[in-house]
Amino acid sequence: MQLVWRRIRQSLEQHRRAALISVIKVDGSAPREVGARMVVEPGAGFFGTIGGGRLEYETLAVAEAALSAETPSASVRVWPLGPNLGQCCGGSVTTLIETFDAGDLDRVGELAAAEEAGVFATISRMTGQGRIAREIRDVDGAEAAKGPIEQRFVERFGEVRKTVLLFGAGHVGRAVVLALSQLPFSVRWIDTREGHFPDYVPANVTTIRTDAPERELDAAPPGAFAVIMTHSHPLDYSIAAAALRRPDLGFVGLIGSATKRARFAGQAQKLGISEQQIARLVCPIGLPGIRDKEPSIIAAGVAAQLLIERERDSCRASATAVLNN
Repeated sequence: MQLVWRRIRQSLEQHRRAALISVIKVDGSAPREVGARMVVEPGAGFFGTIGGGRLEYETLAVAEAALSAETPSASVRVWPLGPNLGQCCGGSVTTLIETFDAGDLDRVGELAAAEEAGVFATISRMTGQGRIAREIRDVDGAEAAKGPIEQRFVERFGEVRKTVLLFGAGHVGRAVVLALSQLPFSVRWIDTREGHFPDYVPANVTTIRTDAPERELDAAPPGAFAVIMTHSHPLDYSIAAAALRRPDLGFVGLIGSATKRARFAGQAQKLGISEQQIARLVCPIGLPGIRDKEPSIIAAGVAAQLLIERERDSCRASATAVLNN
């Protein structure tokens, strides 16, 4: 779940109480990973998931009971995922369930600010008062300090958002922006035309009106994705050529058909772009087998494709880290 501390802060401001359910350890098979979280509000409202099923039902009941107590608390519990919970995962999940009140607003605000600034970690420990004390650290610094859960443990918060450069504010571009609005992407939405962006855009989107869209590629971080769907084929080709000249970009996708790709390939070769560079271009974009041309359906396929590419990048980065160590 994104920005859990902001959710907790909002609940404290509105309801003066909040609970946080965190998965802090997993052994064997489990429905969610370490770091899965739920924020629970008074009145049975909640955000996020730790995997559903009986595990989630039972932890919600514990959190709601804790919210009704006079003083905030924290408890660690191990849940075997077998016959007792009616879940067939076969492993076990350790949860931390803690509650907060208005007296925690300042500290929650500090954690929310750190979360909004990016990814961070905490060294967390149970105090003698039955609360969790958290010391904010950078991720690398926290890893070296972790210990047994009974003493102290590391938690990670925030989310690394993959940068997506989306070229084109037409019907499909608008649909793609909506499809990416709740996903772990930071979208730079670029168009050459005045007045083509809507008045309101999702929080993860920045609009850029420019006469030189190719220059946006120069400032893109390594690994950024480029999705090209402007109103003009020549402009599409120019942006795609510029994107392929940056070998450190991730996914480079162009809306269109196989015929459009073949025409681009012919022009790109005349511009001195190698066959190896051209091979990186994904065109058509979206998931194979989805033929419907409705903008929202195209956008759903593109969003799924970008999630797959993001997962691949994450796996490659993890493998590289292991090799380097």
